[in-house]
This record gives sequence, C-alpha cells and structure tokens, in this order.
Amino acid sequence: MSRLTGRGPVALLALLGAGVLLLAGLRPWLSGTVDDAVLGGSRVVATGAEVAPGLSAVALAVGAAAVAVVAAGRIGRLVGLVLWAGCVALAAVLVVRVVADPSTALGPVAAGRVGRTGTVDAVATTTVWPWVSVLGLLVAAAALGLALVGRRRWAGPSTRYEAPDASGAGHVAGSRGERVSSAWDDLSAGRDPTAAVDDPHTGDAPRT
Repeated sequence: MSRLTGRGPVALLALLGAGVLLLAGLRPWLSGTVDDAVLGGSRVVATGAEVAPGLSAVALAVGAAAVAVVAAGRIGRLVGLVLWAGCVALAAVLVVRVVADPSTALGPVAAGRVGRTGTVDAVATTTVWPWVSVLGLLVAAAALGLALVGRRRWAGPSTRYEAPDASGAGHVAGSRGERVSSAWDDLSAGRDPTAAVDDPHTGDAPRT
C-alpha cells in the first residue's frame, strides 16, 4: 500500500484517469432518433463533448491538479487537492447526468443541428464510451484517495538553491560551527556548486 501512495504511482494513476476521461469525451456517447417536423425520424449521434460540455477542460484540470499536488509544497499541495476533488466531483455530475437520462441529453444536441434553440423529443441509448469515462473517473478518484493518504510522507520541494533569508536561517555551518558557503553563495559568486571542491587537508584539487 505504501508504494501506491508514493508520488510516482499517484501521478501516473491521476494522469491515466484524466487521459481516459479526455479520450472518452471525444468519442460518440449517444445514439438515437428524433421525431421532429424538420428532422423527421432521422438518427442523431452525439459525442461526449456535445452532451457533456466542459468535460474535456475538467479532465485537463484533473491532470494539472495532480501534477501540482505531487510537485508543490504544503500550501500548494492543499490547494491542488481541493481543486482535484472539485474537478472529480464536477466530472461525475457531467457524466452521470448523461448516463441517467440519455434521451433528455440528446434533445438539445438534435435541436442545435438544425439551428434551433431548446430541445426536441428524442429516444436515445448510450454507447460504451460514457462507461469508459466512468472508469477514467474512478481511476482519478482512486488516485486522489491515495494522494490524501500518502501526502504527509512526501518531502517538500528542495531548498538547496533557494536564497537564504535575512535572519541567516539559510546559512550552512561547518564541522566546528563556522559559517561556510552554501550552494546559493556559490551560485551568487559564479561558482558551480555541483563541481568538486579542493581537498582542505592536502590543498590539492581533485584530478579530473
């Protein structure tokens, strides 16, 4: 269980769920017939983007929120979790509304095909793609649950190259308590903090 709550698995599951949700939203969701004076008894097929407008944007927001949660600090992580939960809830509302009453969802789309406002009477059935979107939604929700469980064990972003504050809290102490240069000091002085330094005991620089 602890492996599943790590940053990597959480991010992968969230992006997988968001990707499935995004892909499914572009596919045909409803197929049905309408009884209208203009449309006659024609057959109408509607995609997820048509019957659940905004679902693609919500799927992208789920992915963005998940990335923010695994990459940000404590405050940013909390904001990302709230956004993530809100997007999952909104996506659930959009999907369930279509699955629960496909005929009502198809009516406005059919009316729009002939430039009319409102809706027309339709009889529709769902394809497999709304249910695929439900699967993606469940994966994104599961990733959110794992993030809530594992977030307290995640380390914050590295502060190695951050500037020390005015109080000196960012200063680095040597073995005898003396102040030595930090990575930020090296960067400010134009030195590469990742390069090898001279050996203090021999005075010889390491060979390259």
